[in-house]
Amino acid sequence: METVIEEPDAKTSVKDLSFSSDEMFLVVNRSSGPSRVWDLKSSEAVANLPREQGEIFGFCRFSTKSDNSQILFVTAMQGDYGKIISWNTTSWTRIGSKKVTRDAISAFSVSPDGTLLAIGTIEGSISVLGPRDMRVVLTVKKAHLGIVTTLAFSQDSRALLSTSFDSTTRVTSTESPKSDGMLV
Repeated sequence: METVIEEPDAKTSVKDLSFSSDEMFLVVNRSSGPSRVWDLKSSEAVANLPREQGEIFGFCRFSTKSDNSQILFVTAMQGDYGKIISWNTTSWTRIGSKKVTRDAISAFSVSPDGTLLAIGTIEGSISVLGPRDMRVVLTVKKAHLGIVTTLAFSQDSRALLSTSFDSTTRVTSTESPKSDGMLV
């Protein structure tokens, strides 16, 4: 197996990484410093995505928009708030940022069709948001008794699977704002 990219910074741990859907880019979030974007064809770093004052980056996910262009979402904690930052994948500039929770974000997912984002919190809650305005469309407070550890959308984006440190799994419909989901 050939090494394509080598991250030389041994002082900080990798928190998350994500491939773009066209497999052109890899983004790496570390425990400190900027997120780094790599061009996989040239094996060169093409961007360092800077943090704003007090931000601590968490998860990162690429998403494909309806016009087939891509967008990068990065979660961050800033003070007492969890937020989602969106980045243009051509200029690598911030195009949006919104505080979405007062709890730390412990899990993050983007639906396969790019129409929904989901966050899980350390308090066991899950929220589903629209990617354009990052407005919350569904929240299940205390969906789990402990930290949400994993989120995954179904292929048709109509259901959200969540797992927790409390050993529970929940399937929540994303179609009905009244849905409390089902524990499995």
